[in-house]
Amino acid sequence: MKVFLIGANGQVGRHIVNLLQMSNEHSIKAMVRNEQQAETFKQSGVDSVVANLESNVDDLAKAMEGCDAVIFSAGSGSKTGPDKTLLVDLDGAVKSMEAAEKVGANRYVMVSAIQAHNRESWIDSPIKPYMVAKHYADRMLVSSSLNYTIVRPGALLNEPGTGKVQLAENLQRGAIPREDVAKTVVAVLNEDSTFRRSFDIISGDTTIEEALKNL
Repeated sequence: MKVFLIGANGQVGRHIVNLLQMSNEHSIKAMVRNEQQAETFKQSGVDSVVANLESNVDDLAKAMEGCDAVIFSAGSGSKTGPDKTLLVDLDGAVKSMEAAEKVGANRYVMVSAIQAHNRESWIDSPIKPYMVAKHYADRMLVSSSLNYTIVRPGALLNEPGTGKVQLAENLQRGAIPREDVAKTVVAVLNEDSTFRRSFDIISGDTTIEEALKNL
């Protein structure tokens, strides 16, 4: 399937780009924020398009045309305030869902955050605005018509991936390399056991493929 990747230039996104480039099952259309990023991807042989999550649904739908699936791996970033978190991580995510419905890109994978579904776990968190945005974006995805999977990783690490994870519908805490998050996100695209499912994921002792099949 052709995958529209939102957040292609992010730290997890770049791992996803590499995996989709090597895939025999999928191709990629990378959404980026400016022409410089687009040109860099094009020089690497990656189809890319410039679009903005703060734009309107029609603009996002136009960028998404021809795609079968969407991966949302974007974020406003730690250096922005709650206003950008609201506009990107919540409203931007919801607009991308509406755009996906509009163009028929029915498969949608959301990169969320561990325990985003559980308000009590982040009631005193220093990143509460981000968790609130993720919580309600995820709820909107669940209520949509899309065939979704919500992947909620623990603390993100830059160390090399191990290919082994622990996942469940409710994990309290933990960490995971960004590379393993990316591998999981790509693996769920065709994995029936993850359709219309949500789960937390951290590093563990089970291969990604086995963990997903046993979900």
